[in-house]
Amino acid sequence: MSHTSSSSSHLRPLTPAVVLVCGACLSVLVPGLAGAFTGANHDKITRAALSWQPRSLSAMADARAGAIVANDQGEYFDLGILHCDNADYLAARYAPAYPRTRDEATTELLACIRGSVARLRAAVRDADGLVDANGRIIAAQTNLDSPCVWNERPDRAKCNVLEQLGRGWHAIEDFYSHSNWSDKADDAGPIGTTDPPGLDRTTVAPFLDIRRYSSMDDADWTREAAELIPEDLATGCYPDFDSTGFKPVDCAGRIKHNGTLNKDTEASERSGNGNFQRASELAAQDIARQWKDFTAELIETYPENRRGEQMVCALTHDTPASSCP
Repeated sequence: MSHTSSSSSHLRPLTPAVVLVCGACLSVLVPGLAGAFTGANHDKITRAALSWQPRSLSAMADARAGAIVANDQGEYFDLGILHCDNADYLAARYAPAYPRTRDEATTELLACIRGSVARLRAAVRDADGLVDANGRIIAAQTNLDSPCVWNERPDRAKCNVLEQLGRGWHAIEDFYSHSNWSDKADDAGPIGTTDPPGLDRTTVAPFLDIRRYSSMDDADWTREAAELIPEDLATGCYPDFDSTGFKPVDCAGRIKHNGTLNKDTEASERSGNGNFQRASELAAQDIARQWKDFTAELIETYPENRRGEQMVCALTHDTPASSCP
């Protein structure tokens, strides 16, 4: 579940879409390593969470070409903010001089959450194009006769919605792989940067309440989410830009993503103790929650002529113009 690309010292500008999702924090991008559940595991998790018809489900979940792996392509691949990286922290009782504060780690995690909130808001807006004012599904906007292209450019409404959801959900799945939320630490050695504490949580993270946050002012939901983040929560340091524009050279002295905290494959060092399985299961549970919340948001936002219900049918069915009531 980890990905590798060649490093480079050349700077290249972000596309406007990436800047919008990440906020105004980054203006340049250096290609480098990035890590996430592999495409195959994103595929497995997403399929476990959604009961959609086959072609629609593949458009979202396919390991190579689904919306869920769009953030692992191109410049998105190299932004830690899109994979919930760099929220590393170790409390003073474990490391008196850890180079990151709890507030700095929380800032990184909130930046990741902010991206998912922005994606959900955009998906709700884009869904308006799935059906007409009378609640009739628009065939030309919902067919999958040709593959969707995940490039942030206007396409069929169904492709637009799937892209927004897939990019937003990718970060949520990565949170469980990249953090110690559901981990059990290795009891063989002391807690430290090479063996951070495990929180051993068995339920989805309450600070990933994306639908609720999407209806709130950003300052309000950010304050609420920050209060829900446990002191010992951490994701791994990765050598890419964080939300402040800082790029660690080698994560020296910090909890590292590679070789320490990630559970990107079953063979990852942190995947033992059942950690990989728990992370995967919670990721699937959370995507199921996110989809349920999104459908509720559509129905509430577009009540006239059952438009919201028809939008849900259009997203889940392969030929909705003929198969949705």
